[in-house]
Amino acid sequence: MKTALVFGASGQIGMPLLDRLRDDGWRVHAVSRDPRAEQPGLIWWPGELPDFGLPAQQADVIFSCGPLDLFAQWYARSGIDASRVIAFGSTSIEVKRGSADAEERDLVARLREAERTLFESAAARGAAVTVLRPTLVYGSARDRNLSRIAQVAQRFGRIVLPRDATGLRQPVHAHDLADAAFRCIDTEATFGRTYALPGGETLSYRDMVARVLGALQPSPRLHEVPSPVFNLVLALAHAAGFALDFNEAAVARMRSDLVFDPGDAQRDFGYAPRNFHPVASMFPSPE
Repeated sequence: MKTALVFGASGQIGMPLLDRLRDDGWRVHAVSRDPRAEQPGLIWWPGELPDFGLPAQQADVIFSCGPLDLFAQWYARSGIDASRVIAFGSTSIEVKRGSADAEERDLVARLREAERTLFESAAARGAAVTVLRPTLVYGSARDRNLSRIAQVAQRFGRIVLPRDATGLRQPVHAHDLADAAFRCIDTEATFGRTYALPGGETLSYRDMVARVLGALQPSPRLHEVPSPVFNLVLALAHAAGFALDFNEAAVARMRSDLVFDPGDAQRDFGYAPRNFHPVASMFPSPE
């Protein structure tokens, strides 16, 4: 029986990945912060990276569905024997490069160092690494982007956007990412490669938000206002303690096209993500 070690197993990508592995007959060691009930073929281990102790000294494949920098630190100093490593990074490594925000530049630096460390550590052990970089993840009511928009819209009954929020986006469903990771396991073309994983549809930021609102019941209103008015609304929200992590750099990206080519992933492992058709169950329930 093949054995997998999965970090971030209780997350929005990890959970559907566990289902795919178990359906295929794998024995899975799943790692998450909180302990969970074991099931046939599935053993849960509570722990956090980078200080997690090994549940076993060998696995056929290691998956990382959580923070790439913490996983890379753990992997570099672990003694586990695994010929295959598949880890999720982020397209933020490209999107936020050169950002005006110091924290975003720090994130890019950590992602780049994590990828470098991961590939070098694997090469020293003769292991094959694949890094997958998703765009905007949605689908499990646990993401930090579209779910946050849905929560704000449901709380206030509306969302305010600047009129020029026309930058292109490619939201990707968490289950499509889990499927991509599973497809990569034995696909030699993916060894030693990184892949951008966008969703199956490209649409404007404004239209993406409108579809999220349309999936909610009752459907909140979308207000498009001139940029100076939007900046005033955002300043008032910050003063009231809301959307504090929504900074100037994030506002500027509403106007920028954040588009990635899925061609390599389609060619190498048949990546075929769905179009963006959100439904209410994909977002948190109103508080």
